[in-house]
Amino acid sequence: MDTITIFGDIHANLPALEAVLADMDARGLANRFCLGDLVGYGTSPNEVIALIRHHQIPTLMGNYDYGVGHDSDDCGCAYKTPEEEARGKRSIAWTNAHTAPEHKAYLRTLPMTIPLQLGSLRVLLAHGSPRKINEYLYADRPDASMERVLDSAEAEVLVCGHTHLPYHRILPSGRHIVNAGSVGKPKDGDPRAGYVVLSAADGALNVQFIRVAYDVEQAAQAIEATEMPHEFAQMLRDGKG
Repeated sequence: MDTITIFGDIHANLPALEAVLADMDARGLANRFCLGDLVGYGTSPNEVIALIRHHQIPTLMGNYDYGVGHDSDDCGCAYKTPEEEARGKRSIAWTNAHTAPEHKAYLRTLPMTIPLQLGSLRVLLAHGSPRKINEYLYADRPDASMERVLDSAEAEVLVCGHTHLPYHRILPSGRHIVNAGSVGKPKDGDPRAGYVVLSAADGALNVQFIRVAYDVEQAAQAIEATEMPHEFAQMLRDGKG
């Protein structure tokens, strides 16, 4: 492969996923891979999982997928305040109650990493990091720490998600770490769905971040029509949180 299309952190946001897949179709983008976190926070876990399965898109297990797949009350998320934690508990309880058993079984089958070859470059896909499903690799992590993460990846390029904050960073070693951002719950202040396209030529990596407008209000109002914390609806509108 010389081009791959990567997206993740859909979080049960069906309108966002549909818009992203339509945008990929319009651009003729193939070789699609999903970094996981299909469920949580949004109101369409079954529909999102069904759509991913219908398209037979290779998909990683995200921390939220692990929690819901195992009917856990812990999504593996890092909450900063008691209020955030309380909302998180309500979210995973709602998702556990509204995700079909056959879809939970599918979530349990998902792998933790996917290795790929992009031209001459070795690429590893991970949800959080190669070391831990819910490790947050923020863009400002020190070089030495990032280099150790890439050592564990045994790859020239690591593509991750989990933070919902897109970035491309080139390390002193010349290796790359790319965060694909989020389809269904962006946190960078831009409410549009996001994904990334990687291509390689002559050993050089090209990274293209793409944002896609979708019916945010539809997804927000769907949250407000359920017992899911309504704060999640405003987060979608703001592209934060």
